[in-house]
Order: sequence, then C-alpha cells, then structure tokens
Amino acid sequence: MLTYCVRTALSRRAFTCKTSLAQQHSRGRCSASSSETDPVGTLLQLCVDRYYVSPGESNRERLQRGVSCRYGPLGMELRRNLLEQWWHSVTNSRTQVFGINTLSSSNGERDGLGQLRIVESEYLKQILEQPELRKEQLIQKVQMYLQRSPVVRNNLLHGALEQFVPSLEMVNRKLPFGLAETALCFQPSGGSGCTAEVTQTSLVWFCSPRTSSQWLDHWTRQRLKWWRKFALSPSDFSSSDVPEEELEEATSRGVRISYSFPWGQEPLETLWSRGDTELLLMHKGARSKLQCRDGRKSVPHVVSITGNMDRGLLAFLSSSLQHQKREDSKQRLKHRKVLKLHPVLAPVKVALDIGRGATMELRQVCEGLLQEFMEAKISAWPGYLETMSTSLEQLNTKYDEMGVLFTVVISENTLESGLLQVRSRDTTIKETMHISEIKNFLSKYISAAGNI
Repeated sequence: MLTYCVRTALSRRAFTCKTSLAQQHSRGRCSASSSETDPVGTLLQLCVDRYYVSPGESNRERLQRGVSCRYGPLGMELRRNLLEQWWHSVTNSRTQVFGINTLSSSNGERDGLGQLRIVESEYLKQILEQPELRKEQLIQKVQMYLQRSPVVRNNLLHGALEQFVPSLEMVNRKLPFGLAETALCFQPSGGSGCTAEVTQTSLVWFCSPRTSSQWLDHWTRQRLKWWRKFALSPSDFSSSDVPEEELEEATSRGVRISYSFPWGQEPLETLWSRGDTELLLMHKGARSKLQCRDGRKSVPHVVSITGNMDRGLLAFLSSSLQHQKREDSKQRLKHRKVLKLHPVLAPVKVALDIGRGATMELRQVCEGLLQEFMEAKISAWPGYLETMSTSLEQLNTKYDEMGVLFTVVISENTLESGLLQVRSRDTTIKETMHISEIKNFLSKYISAAGNI
C-alpha cells in the first residue's frame, strides 16, 4: 500500500489541478570522455568521485594494495553486501557450518616472527628513559615487556582451531563441519613499518584424513563459482595450485583463486590442506580430546579458506566498470562510464528524483516512496533533496557511475495519474509504471538476480 503522504499528495493534486497532462521527455547526454589509457587511475578516481572511497592519495593506494581503507558511504554498503553474500554462501552451502567470533588480540604467551603486538607507547618510553640501565639490561627489559604484550591476529585460523573442541562436542563428535568468521586482521609491515588492516573471511573445515583432498577440491569449485556469479567477465576469475616452493608450513597443498586486474593477477582467496599438525599443536597433542566418531579414532584434518574482501571489493569494482560509446543526435561521439555492479551487490538500488511540477507535492510523493523502500529494505538515494538545478541527463551520468540500478522520476504526470518514469542503468530504457507497482517490481528484480 502507498504511504499516507503519497496518497494525500496524489488525491489533493487530482482534486485541485485542472491543467492538461504534460509528459516530460529528455534526450540522453553522456559523460565526458574518460582516459582509456589509464584504466587504473580512472577506476580509482571514480571510486573517490562516487563516494566509494574517501578522498586522499594514500587512501587510493591502500585500496589498490588490497587492504582496508577509509570507505565512503557506497564503499561501506558494497563491502557489507559482499560480506553478507559470502556469509550466505558458506553457511547455506553445507548443513554443518557454524559462525563464531574470536578476539582480535590474545595474551603474549605465543611468540614468532612477523607477529604484531599492542604496546603502550608511554610505558615503553619510561623504560627507554631510565638512565641507570645498561644496554643489556635495557634490551632485556624491553624484550620482557614485549613478550607480555597482547598479540594482534593476522588471520582467523588460530581462533577457529581454539574453538574446535567445544564445537566438536556440539556436533556429537561427527565430521565434517566448519567454523566461519569475518573480521579485521592486521598484516605485518614486511619491513616498511606500515601495518595494514584487512577485511578477512575464514572458513575452517574439519574432515576425516581420507577425505581432505576431496574436500579441498569441493571448496575450490564452490568458491570459484561464487566469485564468478557476480562478475561481468567470469573468466577474469581463475584458480590455480600454489607452487610447492610457496606452500605454507604444515600444509600439503594449496589453491589460489585470483582476479586479473589491469596491473596483473592478485589472489582473492586461498585454500590450504593443513593436515592435523596445527590442531595437535594448538591443543598440546591431546589426541583423545580431538578424536572423532569416524570408526578410526583419528584426529581430523583441516582445510582452511581465507579471503581478502577488500581486494575482492576492488575486483568487483574493476570487473563492473564499463566504457561505452555512442553518437548523439548531432552525430557527436559521446563516452559513458557505467558501474554495472551485480544487483545484489549494488549499494544503491534506486534513485528518487523529481521533474517539473509543484516541488512541495513532488517531494511529498518521493518521501512516501522512500519510506516504502526503506521498509522493504531497498536501498534508495534521495536525489530529490538536491538543491542545485541539475538536468536529468547529468543525473543519469552520475547514477550510472555510482552503479544505481534504476532511476525513478516523479513529475507532474505522477500527481495527475500516478504514473512515473523508470530508467534502467543497464539498458538506459525509460519505462512508464504506476507508482503502486514500483516497490514490488524492484523487490522481484533483485530477488530474481540473486537466484541466478
């Protein structure tokens, strides 16, 4: 049903207005030509201009590196949609996948190369400023302090291995099952001194030793299929075995799922067959606690799937950006940039704007529609609140670059007959639709796109 303010505006207008119906037509005009010689710069600048990434050269560099950056409103929504789809794909693909949440830091008992620790700079300064300490004493005191400092995680595997035993009891010691988590992790600087945050996804799959190889193949197929589902060019996503010399310690086999960026291939997700070594080490070799009911009293093998969703976000932005050309009515060549994000990933599904007519009444209708979209969980852009005068052609250019699926224009015609204009991002076709149909149309369109 239409909200109260929509019905009120339409009924008032139908009663008072006696002028003839006027229908607005507009001629499309594309954006200025973009530099096709620098696709990377064009993509990164578009991300800044269209609210995916906050301004700043260092911020653009972080995005290209595949680490977490200061996302703008649309970037945050895209990342949220991406994580939601990832979660849905892994938890619904098998019956025995459970979500967990682990702490970002732990006590300082563990030690190893490349670990990041939390230190209080003021306390460390006090240690270093003690003049009575000799060099050897100073080094010893700093080392003791660092060993007691909390360790910050650089992956989610450790937390899942810790939670294996209570989870095993929950499934009545039966295999296979998995533990899934999404969270921020911290990457060591690699000597640069610049620690980076990464939005990481993790599925740790526990299975019997005799089936671990088959499960690695199964999850490789599933994950590659998922990445390709949302891509305009699925072939840009590929899988390949990790070379033997690059295998991690305690792993027997690895697979990388990568995307072909303009600057080269980058890994998005990595799958490892890890055996039982790390699980035994985590639980101090207590085999009896780890054994499952598979008839052999064996310790489960671990298959881990780790994804970088910041790089994944950039991959879908890169895959979705299209440069199109066409001639206008005066045979002038026009260039058009379109961010054709998959409907379920697109941060904004519909933009609401107003054409000619009584501004106050048109805004009332827009506000009513916006409320309906919010109740239906359809993300909408309130373009009707824009105070600067902008042509519909300019708005279409802006919304195409934002990746907005549909643009709805409320005009004098809407107030008279309830009809509005709907423009598709992907086809640029403008259709007339009754205001009472638009919400169901959008809901069905997005739902159908998600089921393909």
